[in-house]
Amino acid sequence: MKIAVLGVGNVLLSDEGLGVRVVEEIRKRYSLPEEVLLIDGGTLGIDLLYFLEGVERLLVVDAVLGGLPPGSLYKFKGEEVLTYFKSRKLSAHDIGIQEVLALADLTDRLPKEIVVLGLEPESFEISLDLSPSVKNNLDRLIEEVISQLKEWNVEVRDEAGEPFGASSP
Repeated sequence: MKIAVLGVGNVLLSDEGLGVRVVEEIRKRYSLPEEVLLIDGGTLGIDLLYFLEGVERLLVVDAVLGGLPPGSLYKFKGEEVLTYFKSRKLSAHDIGIQEVLALADLTDRLPKEIVVLGLEPESFEISLDLSPSVKNNLDRLIEEVISQLKEWNVEVRDEAGEPFGASSP
């Protein structure tokens, strides 16, 4: 079963690059099976459709504008994802993602399961650094991504090759 973790956003605009930063950190910290794709979606927009080919489960990581305090965690699953994309502005670039999902649906490429994980941003200022509120919650978001992958029966290993969450003797 092909699974994709798609980090989206613009790393030049502080918290807007959250999704990309999460994918970068997961790539550094963990080893995943080859059926799990880690995709730096950046600001590709409609071009992301190519990456959905054959994907059955999609995990989108993004900065989420939901009105909660900066650093707050969001998780949307299944129909919640599509409803939320249609009813609210999810991120600074959600129109591209919304169009990608709509086209994926029209062309029978929509993954069977979609989850969106993200944090409320604090800043979209021009900066390569995440804001303090987002940076302080980055590990919590990464843990949520790993937890979702484990829920999908993905074997996640840490950089030492140990199954994630295994305790040392």
